[in-house]
Amino acid sequence: MSAYKQSTLGVIIGNRDFFPDKLVSAARAEILALFQTLNITPILLEETDSKLGGVEIFADAQKCAALFKKHADEIDGILVVLPNFGDEKGVAETIKLSGLTVPVLIQAYPDDLGKMDVVNRRDAWCGKISVCNNLYQFGIKYSLTTKHVVSPTDDSFITDLKNFIAVSRVVKGMRKVRIGAVGARPTAFNTVRYSEKILQRHGISVTTVDLSEILGNANKLTADDASVKAKLEKIHAYTSIGKTPNDKLVQIAKLDVVLEDFMQENSLDATAIQCWTSIQKNYGCNVCTSMSMMSENMLPSACEVDVTGTLSMYAMQLASGSPSALVDWNNNYADDDSKCVLFHCGNWAKSFLPDITMSTAPILGTSVGSENTYGALDGRTPAMPLTYGRISTDDNKGIIKAYIGEGELTNDALNTFGNRAVAQINNLQGLMNYVCRNGFEHHVVMNASKTAGILKEAFENYLGWETYEHSPTP
Repeated sequence: MSAYKQSTLGVIIGNRDFFPDKLVSAARAEILALFQTLNITPILLEETDSKLGGVEIFADAQKCAALFKKHADEIDGILVVLPNFGDEKGVAETIKLSGLTVPVLIQAYPDDLGKMDVVNRRDAWCGKISVCNNLYQFGIKYSLTTKHVVSPTDDSFITDLKNFIAVSRVVKGMRKVRIGAVGARPTAFNTVRYSEKILQRHGISVTTVDLSEILGNANKLTADDASVKAKLEKIHAYTSIGKTPNDKLVQIAKLDVVLEDFMQENSLDATAIQCWTSIQKNYGCNVCTSMSMMSENMLPSACEVDVTGTLSMYAMQLASGSPSALVDWNNNYADDDSKCVLFHCGNWAKSFLPDITMSTAPILGTSVGSENTYGALDGRTPAMPLTYGRISTDDNKGIIKAYIGEGELTNDALNTFGNRAVAQINNLQGLMNYVCRNGFEHHVVMNASKTAGILKEAFENYLGWETYEHSPTP
């Protein structure tokens, strides 16, 4: 179930004077009934504002545009309904005059073969082409339904509408996302370099903070502070603590209090944290548990100051309404060319880890001491649907680029530690070839959904990002 509230959509019902007006009234009633069922809030002309509430002449476009402007902060997207041929110029002018740059979905009604007489004929098949042509001329981006013409009660349209709402949510969220970069990038990780300037040009803001400031504020807290006690309760409710000593739990809780304060003070949507090795050496624990709890609570947090990694997590979260996890494309799975192992030390959201337990980080422990890595989470992800992908800034091209695709997480045997999963992806070898040839990072994001199409539409069509959707066939 999605963690997001349902959407508010502006609705334009197109009309044309020499087509039957009764079709407009019927369409209005049908769309409003569907919106009520799906808990979508409509913003549209009243039937008394124009002829039956449709948009036909320029005066109608002006009225509808003024209404949309009034509700600009609420409207996530616009649905254009064509019960008949419609007035293509009226639709385009409404959107242009409104000043909105939200996604637009075009729906056109099918004709009934037994009702092709003058009083029932729609011609919306043709009208939709004209509306799209005008939107194209006006420079307005738009989305299409799976079927060229389709009734609002058709299952495919209901799916299209739900997907469109998710597209609108992604577009709206990505244009104003605020990310916190906590600490410096680990020096060995050139792979997670990114361009703040390119991100900012696309409305994505990065707020930085020195890790010493975070650790200094954490060290000022004590186990007796009410905020620390409250965090300890949340940690115990969130995961089994395993063999973690109480003093380490207090360290983890103090750090979590400070990170939450930092996010609230700066109105952040996501974080990317310097999770090793300074925290272990200078503070004495892992930050994985805090990152997992944030991600589970829809405030995604990425390892190794991977800012575009947490941006990818946020995008997938917006598309699906469920938490995301940052993972490594880590290992082959025996000799199966369609499977690989996904891994990280231990900060995946609890949604991926039904057997979640607090532990240490064995790999990090070899260099910083296992006693300084308490707070890493151990758990295996079971079979579930998979959407994977990655957003990256390409400084050489001056662009944001991305790749996305779908597969499955499996229950195949995997005897190892940390956070781990087995992914099955058709044409996996072709995907790895694309990732390597195009300079993408070793980090990828996974989400338990099938939302690649939603992300591609949002990234490519509306945000203008270079986007590759992986094909399951070579």
